[in-house]
Parts: sequence; structure tokens; C-alpha cells
Amino acid sequence: MEKFCNFEGLVVPLDRANVDTDAIIPKQFLKSINRSGFGQNLFDEWRYLDHGELGMDVAKRKPNPDFVLNQARYRGAKILLTRTNFGCGSSREHAPWALQDYGFFAIIAPSFADIFLNNSFKVGLLSIVLSESIVDRMFCEVNETEGYCLAVNLEDQMVTTPSGKSYRFDIDSLRKSNLLDGLDEIGLTLQHVEKIKAFEEKHRVEQPWLFK
Repeated sequence: MEKFCNFEGLVVPLDRANVDTDAIIPKQFLKSINRSGFGQNLFDEWRYLDHGELGMDVAKRKPNPDFVLNQARYRGAKILLTRTNFGCGSSREHAPWALQDYGFFAIIAPSFADIFLNNSFKVGLLSIVLSESIVDRMFCEVNETEGYCLAVNLEDQMVTTPSGKSYRFDIDSLRKSNLLDGLDEIGLTLQHVEKIKAFEEKHRVEQPWLFK
């Protein structure tokens, strides 16, 4: 997992509450266990006018011109602004994979489904909880201002608007340090590899019959 760095990014507004994981990445695209390649099918049923299936050439599909990700002003967005209970529904890990593969570094919402929140941090996708009133204000500002960007500072736990207004967000200290250090669960385990090897050698000497 790459280290999470402070950044400034374009914001795209998804003005929908209770966005479930099947909307984020529909079930027909879950056959792969690789973390890459899902971005082209992010929000597939909203993003395209035709029905998508695994292996289809997206260049030949019909994009929905009314969906925010297809609007020119939001191309290259790194931050998704959305509503309450984002990521509800099934526990598929492919949902944060698809968001990250598309190019999102952070998601801002008043609340997230617990399993989605856990899965997002495991892949280095920062999910930021801000109050509904702040999110409402940001939606207004995004809609009124083309090229609206936010600066995200994970070290200080701050999100700063173009006007200079800053909002602090809470994050578990372990999750924060893992993101900053670029450590997922495997990375954390590998930090103790010498101790693990020592335990295995001791175990082999003390109980050799288990290894025959």
C-alpha cells in the first residue's frame, strides 16, 4: 500500500444518500480478485445508459450525460463528496477498490457504513466524516464553483476549502498511522517477520513431531 500524502484535489458531488455497494460496483464485475480494472465500471448502472457486463469495451458503450462523473467539469476528480450512509449493503471489498482505481484519494460524507469504512482504510482510501451542515455547505460551493478543490491534510486531520475555511475530522490513531506509513494488514505483519521466524524455529525444535 502506498503512503498517503497530503494533497489538493478536485471535488465531484454525488448528491445521493444510502449509496450501496452494488451501485458502487455491480455484482457482475466481482469475478476478479485483482484490485485493478474496476474503475471503468464504478457506478456502472448510473454512469452508462446500456447494461454493462464484464469484458465489455467501455469505449463502445453509451455514457449517461446527466451523471456527474461524465461531466467535463469533474474530470480528474480526486475527492468524492456524498451523503449519509455511503457504502451500505453487501460487504464487497471491490467497492473501495473501484473508487480507488477510478482515481479517488478521499471520500467525504456525514456517515459511512461500518464494513465499507473498514475496507476503505485497508486499501488506503481515506473516508472523512464531516457534519451534515458542513457537507451541505460544500455541496452548495461545489455546484456554484467550477474547479472547486479541497486540500486534505491527514497529519493535521484538516480539510480546507478554496476560501481558506478549514474543518477538522476525526480518525482512529492506528488507521491514521497506517495510512501515513503505507501499511496494510500484511505490511503490519511483516514488521514482525524476524520474531515470527524465531517463534517458528523454536516451535520446530520443541515440537518436531508436528513437522514430520
